[in-house]
Amino acid sequence: MALGPRLDLRTTQTLVLSPQLQAAIRLLALSNLELQAEVAAELERNPLLAESDETGDGAGPDEPGEAGDPLSQAAADPAAESEGGVPDGSGEALDVDFVEERFHHDSVADLPRAPGDDEDAFTPDMLAAEEDSLAEHLARQAGSRLAGTDLAIALAIIAVLDEAGYLTEPLEEVAARLAIPLAEAERVLGLVQQFEPTGVGARTLAECIALQARERDRYDPCMATLIAHLDLVAKGDLAQLRRLCDVDAEDLSDMLRELRSYDPKPGLRVGGGRVTHVVPDLFVRETAAGFVVELNQATLPRLIVNRRYQAVIAAHAASRGNRAERQFLEGCLASAQWLIRALDQRASTILKVASEIVTQQAGFFAHGVSHLRPLTLRQVADATGVHESTVSRVTSNKYLSCARGVFELKYFFSSAVHSADGGEDVAIAAVKARIRALIEAEEPLKPLSDSDLHALLEKEGHALSRRTVAKYREAMGIPSSFDRRRRALVRAA
Repeated sequence: MALGPRLDLRTTQTLVLSPQLQAAIRLLALSNLELQAEVAAELERNPLLAESDETGDGAGPDEPGEAGDPLSQAAADPAAESEGGVPDGSGEALDVDFVEERFHHDSVADLPRAPGDDEDAFTPDMLAAEEDSLAEHLARQAGSRLAGTDLAIALAIIAVLDEAGYLTEPLEEVAARLAIPLAEAERVLGLVQQFEPTGVGARTLAECIALQARERDRYDPCMATLIAHLDLVAKGDLAQLRRLCDVDAEDLSDMLRELRSYDPKPGLRVGGGRVTHVVPDLFVRETAAGFVVELNQATLPRLIVNRRYQAVIAAHAASRGNRAERQFLEGCLASAQWLIRALDQRASTILKVASEIVTQQAGFFAHGVSHLRPLTLRQVADATGVHESTVSRVTSNKYLSCARGVFELKYFFSSAVHSADGGEDVAIAAVKARIRALIEAEEPLKPLSDSDLHALLEKEGHALSRRTVAKYREAMGIPSSFDRRRRALVRAA
């Protein structure tokens, strides 16, 4: 059988996402604040797009031109808006629609504003200014106190400090990299350790606490011995500590109390970067008819097509017979109209999905986390008639504000914990909240073990294994019963 090239025609079906559909999907996943930045960029690109002034006039923010200005006269000429188009001098009319487009959710729902909700309630000024990092804070102190070689060595040491203020690289390696004696690096490190906050530049936790004790003039031999045996403090071996420090129980209690007043991570008190306030995208209010979901209109853009500017540019293009300008105008108009429709559809989808989530989790809003039900993206998608991926995008980076606080929409989705007696399943978040409540109510010196928690939860009808209880406890950052008892003994001392 001979082999050779040949041409074949095959018909296949593939799903192709148009650029507009891709943009709409991206808009759906943005939060309201991210959407504001996206719309601001579009306002810069599209001259026909403008923010609504809420005056009911779709003319836009333009001021009328001077008398005799042909562009202004063309905009004011009633004939320019006849037959739904703008004459171009050739008898043809641009295919433009002079019906005013607005986007302020009138087509979604005529929702009242939440109490205290003002259009100017959120501005970029509400974002906290970016604070100096720990390295910048220390470098500023080094620049004001040191000079020459000492300053260069100090900056090299500051560069290898972590966010908590600890030295992350052995001092020997720093000295070798800078080609200086180790004693010189030790001397400059001592200067850095005098900077604020006290305790930065330490190599170990014991050194960090010792620096703070020296700053308070409390680094006596007894305190030095206590700091040198932090492992015994962690174990709660008070008898051994009393023997090593040669103090009685009362003095040891005072020393432990002072030890707890020191900061083990002093660097975290400085910096932290930009602090962003969480601005809710949705509000949930309780009414006589149930819970009502409202969009946070203060953070949503209100857009219109600037018809006055459009008429001016269209008339100018028609008078010059410039087809490129006409095409640019038509492209800007189509882009503006599409964005307004996309924003309207986005708001409608978010409101529909959020309303279904609130309906499914009405018990949470009425009674708290213990009534949180298991919920999946598929359940919400089936109830709202949208795709599961759409629900996932809607719940990404969106926050909901209610009487119980501010929650991300994804918080309301949780797997189920089956009931041992055949009753209604419970969400994992509700079980975790119950574990936390049981631990908070325990006797400090008689903490509940994982087996005890498992037995209590089993009596309440939750079918969980002891290993699962331990996994949930660790996920919440709660120490084991042994560690909780040891800490209680130290506090009692």
